[in-house]
Amino acid sequence: MTTLTLFGKTVYLLDILALLWFAICWWGYSRYADFSYKKIHSIVGVMNQYRLQWMRQMMKRDNRMVDASLIGTLVRSISFFASTSILVIAGLATMLRYSGETAELISVLPMARSASQQAMEMKVLLMELIFIYAFFKFTWSVRQHNYTGILIGAAPAPNDTGISTEDREEYIKRAAALAGNAARHFNMGVRAYYFGMAALSWFVHPLLFMLGSVWVVYVLYRREFHSYALELIYDKRMEQV
Repeated sequence: MTTLTLFGKTVYLLDILALLWFAICWWGYSRYADFSYKKIHSIVGVMNQYRLQWMRQMMKRDNRMVDASLIGTLVRSISFFASTSILVIAGLATMLRYSGETAELISVLPMARSASQQAMEMKVLLMELIFIYAFFKFTWSVRQHNYTGILIGAAPAPNDTGISTEDREEYIKRAAALAGNAARHFNMGVRAYYFGMAALSWFVHPLLFMLGSVWVVYVLYRREFHSYALELIYDKRMEQV
């Protein structure tokens, strides 16, 4: 099988092609999803409309404990993912130390292709990078949700006559946009988990890795743009809000 030298390490050409295909799938789908939700009905776009309506309802309430509780629930769920990412990163760091033994264990699996210690190190490093990326996305999402909570706490009261209707609407839009951006980064972190599952198949065979990348793109596309959940939450009236 064709090999080449990369950073002083010998790797199979098929592994490099599989890695490039994986990067194209991830980058390509992310570009499509992040720039199409405004034009095509998607969970992200619909939920952004609900966030705008949420902030409008929040501005009408004197007591905003419900809104603060919702932000707290979101922060706790995202923090769970961030903490899990740290555990995964630590486990992969340990796995990297025993990459030779890991390669021997995986080689006995059905359909598994034998891999050198150098190739195994490259695969583990990819997994490390994926979950480090996810960790940063989750923690940034947590911080932005905290900022949203501060905006909710600082929002003018319903009977505050010192703020105009235009300024009130601008405040609503900025709070909703911040909440939406926090959710976008959380979504990017979850997307990294999905592609991390695809990267696991690289330990078995690069062709399976390429197939797994396509399967993850299909699953993400179905769930974000054509899922039953989207049908349930989509309301044409929200577009007029």
